[in-house]
Amino acid sequence: MTGYDALVEGAITAGCRFFAGYPITPSTEIAERMSARLPRVGGIFIQMEDELASIIAIIGASWGGLKAMTATSGPGFSLMQEGLGFAVITETPIVVVDVMRGGPSTGLVTLPSQGDVMQARWGSHGDYAIIALAPWSSQEMFDLTIKAFNLAEIYRNPVIILSDEVVAHIREPVRIPPPDDVEVVERRKPSVPPTEFIPYLPEPGEWVSPMPAFGEGYNLLVESVMHDEFGHRIGMGQPIAERKIKRIYYKIEKNVEKIAMYEERDLEDADIAIVTYGSSARASLRAMRDARSLGIKVGMLRLITLWPFYDKLIEELSNRVKSIVVPEMNMGKIVREVERASKGQCKILSAPKVGGVLHNPDEILSAVKLAAR
Repeated sequence: MTGYDALVEGAITAGCRFFAGYPITPSTEIAERMSARLPRVGGIFIQMEDELASIIAIIGASWGGLKAMTATSGPGFSLMQEGLGFAVITETPIVVVDVMRGGPSTGLVTLPSQGDVMQARWGSHGDYAIIALAPWSSQEMFDLTIKAFNLAEIYRNPVIILSDEVVAHIREPVRIPPPDDVEVVERRKPSVPPTEFIPYLPEPGEWVSPMPAFGEGYNLLVESVMHDEFGHRIGMGQPIAERKIKRIYYKIEKNVEKIAMYEERDLEDADIAIVTYGSSARASLRAMRDARSLGIKVGMLRLITLWPFYDKLIEELSNRVKSIVVPEMNMGKIVREVERASKGQCKILSAPKVGGVLHNPDEILSAVKLAAR
């Protein structure tokens, strides 16, 4: 099964019943397969006129009560940023897939990159937090897509799947478990009658409020301008704006330990750690094994959740190793977060790769040898 196929099956398993998108290489296969699969399960597929319309359509579908997704690549992801901010401030659960390709601009249309990782975090304006997951295999394209829908519902926030051309096109065995073995988070509905419901006021101890759909009898105001707990525009209401911004930021950042997923390999005795993600981790794993065969004690930390960034994890790792090597298919982006979170406790080496090709494991091994000196 290709990564695309696995992602689509994961979305349908998670309950996705609406997809809107605009063709763009190398993500078009997702739209193609969704157009074939969704009608068979009672879902809706729409090809929109562009990427901005696509993300706005899935926001509308989500408020209509459906789990919804769109998929795009580099230039399309840039166009979606305004809609992404709209989903954040309206606390709309959606899933956005970005199959990263080389940029900037139209760039390398058919070749992989990890150049969008910072755009995923900071692409829209204003203060907010985001969740972004980075699969490295077809199996994770299935598993993490389900996880993405669940996180979107739990935190009422957009969740981004940061794939790349390699992970999307790779063909590997995928285990699809029986439906009863899959955890699917359904949307939480109000427990009070419509006359008592306040749409943006979380219950005590909660970060987000339940979310009814249009047509279920509740008064709903979905407003992009800063608004109060009822959805009304607040004008110059600074205390209300501060309360709203802090809540949509901290509902993600203060739950980083619940959201963050990662994989550790051979770090128990490691002097050097490779910190990586996505398809770069595949070459890194081979480099780690080659280094071990040479007697260099190397381990690997694969970040599955890129955002929110788990500072504490990197800080603790920095206390255990002498050096960290960060291979990624860009000029060095996540390495900046690693440097910040490590607080200068160990040496950090960037191992960038650009131009639309994966690292050769020997390139990462060379960086490891440099770190070992």
